[in-house]
Amino acid sequence: MFKPTVGPIVGHTTTHHARIFLRGEYKENAWVFAGIRYRRQGEEHWSEASFRLLNTENDMCEVFVVNNLDADSDYEYQAGWFSPMSPAHTVDTVQELPLQWPRQIYQLRTRSSHASQPRSFVVGSCRYLRLTAGIASVPHLGDKIFASISRLAEQASPPISALLMTGDQVYVDDLNFIAPDRELKEILHKYRTAFSQPHIAKLMSSLATYMTLDDHEIEDNWPANKSKSGDYLYANAMKAYEIYQASHSPIHALSTDGQIIKHSDKYWYQFSDGDIEWFVTDSRTRRNLSASDRRILDIAQEQTLCDWLIHSPARVKFVVTSVMFYPDRKRLGDDAWQAFPEQRLRLLETIRTRRIKNVVFISGDIHGSLTSRLSHSEDPDFEVHTIVSSPLCNSKMLPYARASTFILDQPLARTAAGDYRHELTSPVISQDNFAHVVVDAEHIQVNYHDRDGKPLQSIGIRLR
Repeated sequence: MFKPTVGPIVGHTTTHHARIFLRGEYKENAWVFAGIRYRRQGEEHWSEASFRLLNTENDMCEVFVVNNLDADSDYEYQAGWFSPMSPAHTVDTVQELPLQWPRQIYQLRTRSSHASQPRSFVVGSCRYLRLTAGIASVPHLGDKIFASISRLAEQASPPISALLMTGDQVYVDDLNFIAPDRELKEILHKYRTAFSQPHIAKLMSSLATYMTLDDHEIEDNWPANKSKSGDYLYANAMKAYEIYQASHSPIHALSTDGQIIKHSDKYWYQFSDGDIEWFVTDSRTRRNLSASDRRILDIAQEQTLCDWLIHSPARVKFVVTSVMFYPDRKRLGDDAWQAFPEQRLRLLETIRTRRIKNVVFISGDIHGSLTSRLSHSEDPDFEVHTIVSSPLCNSKMLPYARASTFILDQPLARTAAGDYRHELTSPVISQDNFAHVVVDAEHIQVNYHDRDGKPLQSIGIRLR
């Protein structure tokens, strides 16, 4: 067996199961299978191996589900791919082959079943990796920060539960002005290159990784800048996104026998970790730009989000939106929630009038990091926070955000019931960084680190 050409990537993980993505390699006129086996850390014997037949339709990728795990436990696993000499083999008959597994042993940890136990997460976005003539230019610059995240994950207490990548994991449009990528094979190549760099590959092989998309997974400021060939580009970009990002997420339900049901008509999803819940929105592909009913989220998504906010018993509710919920920018704000004020106000009014506590919006996009607080002039019980973390790796062609980027001297929204007022609760970080978010009984601690892992600043958000 050979080591995966991309992955393994640990995706959605619960107290009892984990989803693991990997890619093999195409072999002309031959079957190619991928396999996984696992064991609890410290045990000698491996589980019975699970195999899948790979196909070009999914770029030789597959997602395995490892079931019947114990909560709060460490596991080891091996993963690889091979092409048997006989074309008559099936996923059942390859079980009998005397396979030599790749030597690499990976680790993963299941969720804790103790609801109130402190948790921590890493949040980041906008990882620029330029490809020139199909070759990554100085790829170590775009990969270095993941080595720093790995070092933190090895020693963090409480253990890091997950990595949240909130958009622009790849830049499909990085050279649009020279040679725009439109073909599926070109976009798939970008994903393979981006996700197979050594440090990000090591990190994602052991830490549950959740992703959502932003515009650069398709095209800058999509769909406002959609061209005549936009439908063709969109179909190819989303096919690649489904294979490499959505496939190992909670988007897909599990069947009664614990396998992924590969059907979904949406890209937004929810997951939980103890008494913390996440709602990861799709704030990119369901936009309505018509003047009569402007929406950044479609009707079904908005309704589901509001129902979740109202009815979820979670103590802390994180809402992930790839573009900023607030504060608004002085320029170039037409791609974020700023351009959809009616829908934003509906969400805020839902949170305020229903007296929902501890709602935090998580986003990226702006190539700058910050925390901020939203209050209400006539309702002292209302409070919403935002945590922004961006970029993991910037392009030299793009500026960093600064405090002067944002509109801070006027209310976010004015209503008959009062004004929504916002303020920064941190300086604006204008360099490559990631956020380490720790949630305990009384606080959310947001610790920003630079590309080398050195602390930049720490902000406490009091829970209510």
